Amino acid sequence: MRLSVLLRTSAMLALAVAVPTIAAPAAKTVYGDFGVDLTARDPAVKPGDDFWTYANGGWDKKTEIPADKASTGAFVLLRDASEANVRTILDDMAANPAKYGATGKQVGDFYATWMDTAAIEAKGAAPLKPYLDKIAAVQDRAGLQTLFATVGYASPVEIGVMPGLADPTRYTAAAGQGGLGMPRDNYLLAGEKYDAFRKAYRAYIEQMLTLAGIGDASAKADAIFALETAMAKDQWSPAQSRDIAALNDPEDIAGLTKKAPEFDWALMLRTAGVESSPTVLMTQNTALAAMGKIFVATPVATWKEYLTFHFVSDHANYLPKAFDDARFAFYNHTLSGVPTQRERWRRGVALTNDALGEAVGQLYVARFYPPAAEAQMNELIENLRGAYQERISKAPWMDTPTRTAALAKLAAFEPRIGHPTKYIDYTSFKVVRGDLLGNAIRSGEFEHQLELSRFPKPVDRTLWEMTPQTVNAYYNPLMNQITFPAAILQPPFFDPNADAAVNYGAIGAVIGHEMGHGFDDQGAGFGPTGKFENWWTPAAKKAFETRTAALAGQYDAYEPIPGTHIQGKLTLGENIGDLGGIEAAYAAYQRYQAKHGKAKVIDGLTGDQRFFLAFAQAWRGKTRPDAQRQALLTDPHSPVYFRANGVVRNVDAWYTAFNVKPGDKLYLPPASRVHIW
Repeated sequence: MRLSVLLRTSAMLALAVAVPTIAAPAAKTVYGDFGVDLTARDPAVKPGDDFWTYANGGWDKKTEIPADKASTGAFVLLRDASEANVRTILDDMAANPAKYGATGKQVGDFYATWMDTAAIEAKGAAPLKPYLDKIAAVQDRAGLQTLFATVGYASPVEIGVMPGLADPTRYTAAAGQGGLGMPRDNYLLAGEKYDAFRKAYRAYIEQMLTLAGIGDASAKADAIFALETAMAKDQWSPAQSRDIAALNDPEDIAGLTKKAPEFDWALMLRTAGVESSPTVLMTQNTALAAMGKIFVATPVATWKEYLTFHFVSDHANYLPKAFDDARFAFYNHTLSGVPTQRERWRRGVALTNDALGEAVGQLYVARFYPPAAEAQMNELIENLRGAYQERISKAPWMDTPTRTAALAKLAAFEPRIGHPTKYIDYTSFKVVRGDLLGNAIRSGEFEHQLELSRFPKPVDRTLWEMTPQTVNAYYNPLMNQITFPAAILQPPFFDPNADAAVNYGAIGAVIGHEMGHGFDDQGAGFGPTGKFENWWTPAAKKAFETRTAALAGQYDAYEPIPGTHIQGKLTLGENIGDLGGIEAAYAAYQRYQAKHGKAKVIDGLTGDQRFFLAFAQAWRGKTRPDAQRQALLTDPHSPVYFRANGVVRNVDAWYTAFNVKPGDKLYLPPASRVHIW
């Protein structure tokens, strides 16, 4: 229901180049005929000293982060472009409702209700009443647990549905930790900055309760903050939560009850609609056991106050401006340093995408996705597959049994490009024009019922976890699938008419990154069918762990913000994906040249130089310090600067392309360079 998808890895792409919409295959980029932005470079910087700045320093000096954003980069600009394209669809639906039928009316009513701020203000806090009344009616711990397992309410235990680790062809129920209002480490870390975050959060709790008309808000805020602090102390860190073997604890009701007897598991599973699951994947099991103890030690009244605050806070953007502004002020301004709220229409587009994304996505594909993209992407992917096959076959540290298993998994990779083969039917989702909060709750209930309708059936491999209009990509280890939505298949990642060196350095490295997740520290635990299983010999596993530990050690040493380092273990999977991705993409580019002819020198740059510059310019971006600090605590992706510099210094071909020598700041002796795939 609310449980995060623990096992999906995605490439969050943070780049910054002005990019046009891609309404036709002939769309022309603005940064050069072959795709490298020559004006963005800082030629005063040696490539071997700071490759990111050599590639992007000119852009960095002249670029400011917009006031309504925590960061800027091509990921952000592409998202903005995608939202603008979606807006044209929504406006057309509003102007021509008969053209789009029942689904068009759903989308139009949902978006129009969000945009009608006068009606939202006129209703005030009244839409909260039926939901807060449910909390007020709770008399005991059974009532609390019923709400914990109900769509729309916070919970220290999140219950959801996912493919099984032992059998990914069937769904299973899963339970994990949840219920905090801030990232876990914000409650725990010492220092003036974190003291300020905690003080601001406690004030925010009181503010939300006051806005909702809840009496004695100050004392209740103290109790809620103390409760969440206690929860945070026992919850797993983001790095711990990447350990699939530790997360893999399937239990029946008796097992759940033995480990966390304070919870009525039968009640919660029944309320969530997953009581038919023979086992429940008890992720973060020690945290859930601790949550049980906190549950019974905390008065029912405090839990009701906690549920009230979180319901108001979680739905503040569906309420009058005072609620919406308060949430923005804490989460976006205080925690991430963003000065200004995003335009309302953009936020409405994002919410509509969340609620009715595939209905909108089907129209997005028809209008904005060029057929030429798919054919070239297929060639890119097959060249990447061939490159990985060659590199795995020649990896000196692998033994024959492990190599054979790795090649079998590679052969089973399923790439998905552009859009789903079938789209979600939203017929049963009731959208009521004028009922903004109700629409939001019904959207969550619709998604939950959709999950439950699939639960008894075999896992549907055609489902997508992202909409076509999403600027992103992901690898799903339980399906052994890589997925590239239509919206990412445009400059500066990909252009059907671009120089091949640029396409391979940009989207090629992204494809390689996603394929690399199948062989990162998490993905390496899954076989060709997505089953969580060991296909490694002990010797090969040890050799793999030696190399991954060396890569984690490199990133542990990087300090993007004074006093705050990258967490090598938290970011290990993404760093493996980045490193394996660029090495495989470079090998794939050589395969392309073998078939199509050697690349010409353009503007004094060889094909190899353009390849690496495209890669570095793909990681062009900048982030506000407070937002970066939060990301370093929770985000498994390294900051963009190190996604370029931290990677290329391990790639032999980069040294040759830019004549990097001992004494250059990024230089690593060959024996210190990490090569995994």
